[in-house]
Amino acid sequence: RYFLVGSNPAETKYRVLKIDRTEPKDLVIIDDKHVYTQQEVRELLGRLDLGNRTKIGQKGSSGLSRAVSAFGVVGFVRFLEGYYIVLITKRRKMADIGGHAIYKIEDTNMIYIPNDSVRVTHPDEARYLRIFQNVDLSSNFYFSYSYDLSHSLQYNLTVLQMPLETLKTETTQSRQESFDIFEDEGLSTQGGSGVFGICSKPYEKYVWNGKLLEAVKNTVHRDWLLYIIHGFCGQSKLLIYGRPIYVTLIARRSSKFAGTRFLKRGANCEGDVANEVETEQILYDASVMSFSAGSYSSYVQVRGSVPLYWSQDISTMMPKPPITLDQADPFAHVAALHFDQMLQRFGSPIIILNLVKEREKRKHERILSEELVAAVTYLNQFLPPEHAIIYIPWDMAKYTKSKLCNVLDRLNVIAESVVKKTGFFVNRPDSYCSILRPDEKWNELGGCVVSTGRLQTGVLRTNCVDCLDRTNTAQFMVGKCALAYQLYSLGLIDKPNLQFDTDAVRLFEELYEDHGDTLSLQYGGSQLVHRVKTYRKIAPWTQHSKDIMQTLSRYYSNAFSDADRQDSINLFLGVFKPTEGKPHLWELPTDFYLHHKNTLTLSQTRRSYTYWWTTGVLKHLPLPFDEVTCAENRRKLTVKKFQKYEEEIDIHNEFFRPYELSSFDETFCLAMTNSTRDFMPKNVGIDPSPFTVRKPDETGKSVLGNKSNREEAVLQRKTAASAPPPPSEEAVSSSSEDDSGTDKEDEGAVSQRSTPVKVTDTGDNTKITENVVQSTKDVYGVNLSDVPSDDDLTIYTRFVQLGQSQHKQDKSSQQFSSKHHLDRVINLVPISSFSQDNIYEVQPPRADRKSIEIFHAHIQAGRGNMQPLGKDDFLMYREYIRNRYM
Repeated sequence: RYFLVGSNPAETKYRVLKIDRTEPKDLVIIDDKHVYTQQEVRELLGRLDLGNRTKIGQKGSSGLSRAVSAFGVVGFVRFLEGYYIVLITKRRKMADIGGHAIYKIEDTNMIYIPNDSVRVTHPDEARYLRIFQNVDLSSNFYFSYSYDLSHSLQYNLTVLQMPLETLKTETTQSRQESFDIFEDEGLSTQGGSGVFGICSKPYEKYVWNGKLLEAVKNTVHRDWLLYIIHGFCGQSKLLIYGRPIYVTLIARRSSKFAGTRFLKRGANCEGDVANEVETEQILYDASVMSFSAGSYSSYVQVRGSVPLYWSQDISTMMPKPPITLDQADPFAHVAALHFDQMLQRFGSPIIILNLVKEREKRKHERILSEELVAAVTYLNQFLPPEHAIIYIPWDMAKYTKSKLCNVLDRLNVIAESVVKKTGFFVNRPDSYCSILRPDEKWNELGGCVVSTGRLQTGVLRTNCVDCLDRTNTAQFMVGKCALAYQLYSLGLIDKPNLQFDTDAVRLFEELYEDHGDTLSLQYGGSQLVHRVKTYRKIAPWTQHSKDIMQTLSRYYSNAFSDADRQDSINLFLGVFKPTEGKPHLWELPTDFYLHHKNTLTLSQTRRSYTYWWTTGVLKHLPLPFDEVTCAENRRKLTVKKFQKYEEEIDIHNEFFRPYELSSFDETFCLAMTNSTRDFMPKNVGIDPSPFTVRKPDETGKSVLGNKSNREEAVLQRKTAASAPPPPSEEAVSSSSEDDSGTDKEDEGAVSQRSTPVKVTDTGDNTKITENVVQSTKDVYGVNLSDVPSDDDLTIYTRFVQLGQSQHKQDKSSQQFSSKHHLDRVINLVPISSFSQDNIYEVQPPRADRKSIEIFHAHIQAGRGNMQPLGKDDFLMYREYIRNRYM
């Protein structure tokens, strides 16, 4: 048997799973649902170890041995032989939302469960295993123990605001059925000391290991189920005069109709589209951590292929294969299913931003535009006018080629109108400063205003043909516009407007570029070809060669490796299940039938052509149906009552980990990208604000500046000796605005004094340029007097004479002689015991007896001679053991 022992982070509570290894093809797992203490688990494992030895008292391989240590179970999978278990063996923290850590999977391990004695071998098993492992779990798969990544922040926090009476009726779980998602933010009962913990079912569309956990979902306790998402997660710290604001970007890739670029286009029969990704930007003030007391804001947008039946034939080996519409859909059946899903999850209005080409010599992309317009026009006939789908066509490629038009200015106008219609989520009422400094744009903002803050209603859905390059730039512009409103709502800027070339926008742009590159690699096989800088027309000339390389990489990937990747995804997601006597995965001519269920079985119920939405959705619009308090949604929640000070719901322990040894070098909040360290120019002077427009070549990362003036440039390289240490998080968050402002000026000054490395020109004569020293006014903001006073000069001259006379002193003639000393002003005798120190009088520091004894003991311990422990040592150790384990 295998025994799976799981613990909480503090290692005070344990659960045990028993996995039977005698079944060759079935999965037999026994969960006793009991919570063990550390002592009980040790005794249990000790008994198992003893009971499994061949002879009593014999130690060896016949007892219990540890096979692997892991951070979670991805799931169980079976091909043609027995089951495998997939375990996470390495993880890395990527983000932090309100004290809840989000981890990226770095490495996994697959273990075959059945014993060799009962194993029934199959010749094709190894090939299936290889295909399954083609899905690289160490690239962009994320999980969290205590935060639901499949839902948006708005959903997760709206669930917490549910009325108390509703929760009391739901508390039917037994005492043993404990769980640990969102308990730390429970709702206090009136007058009592208890809190309610709420857990919602994950949104299956964005869960990638749903099929792998299906075999055990109903047999094991829900603590064992760890849901993972695929996409992107990045977090950066925006320091506003020392106040830490965390900017987080989470992208969830849909697991329905998932696949690679040319092999997955359009939509399937259930309304799921290819390359569908939900991108959420979360902004919060990290100086206050909890969800109930902190300030949190989020904005969600979606990208996805055009929701029609269409495809591209790649057998022709053309860079742009012709687009073909596969099925006639006069009643927009697929589009109706797709927009129905969106109305349920996001509410109204749904805004479509279509970036495909409108004018072409040969009709190519325009086919999709014409069909999409027809579908949206048809569906809008039956919706109430106030909730109609808004369609915005904009030929981005045409505007990019035009020299007269600025693409990003036009996108900015679209972004403003979109954010005004949808609004955004913020979990606190409008701050008083927005009443003191009213803004016209703020008053026109849409969304839904509630007593606890604002809700985003509706969503922007952006698409081009691939939903990669053009889409990412458009999403960045909308995100930048939403970010300005989010900062304004938290009272951090005075107008909801952000300029390019500020530290804040540079930081946000870098996050979006990483996000775009990651999603492009997953779907298209290469990084982004056109970036924000390309559309701003400020990209360096070297970018063109990189673009060509990315285009070639994308073409190669599409032509040669996409089919294998598609097979792997189909196997991993359980779209294809290997069965004895049926064709193997590699024998199928196409996977069309796997993704379109209606080709195998006819649906018994036919949806209405006019009432194309789910019943109940329209009644609650513009609010999303998923977030409304109703009986159907309550069934998705699990509720349990906790004591107020229970360890399970203690967010302080969860975040600060007082039971672990912490190192500042490894602390996530200090290592993450930081606007002051990574984006603020080092010669910033008296303006450390991240909202000040800098020169295009002025940034913390590219300190060389303009490449053409290389002879005049002096590279300020931050060496280990000269670079100021990164400020600790506690110091940053607790300092006042004025203090931290001065700190930043000092930091700028320190790096100003860092080691100058002269940049030389490789010509006939090596020209070494001088370091251009800035005036004190530029660096400190204060003009220091140019000439010191006479008194200061006299003191300094005297100091120099002392030093010189000491250097001149002849140490060989130390005897007293009046003749020798009449010439000199003063006689100094070196009393320092440090031989090199011959200017200052220095005495070695005196150490007390106890310190000397400790030091001697330390030296002896290093040589292996341990000191006997005293009574105090025993008492201290006993106290530690009692607090830690008893």
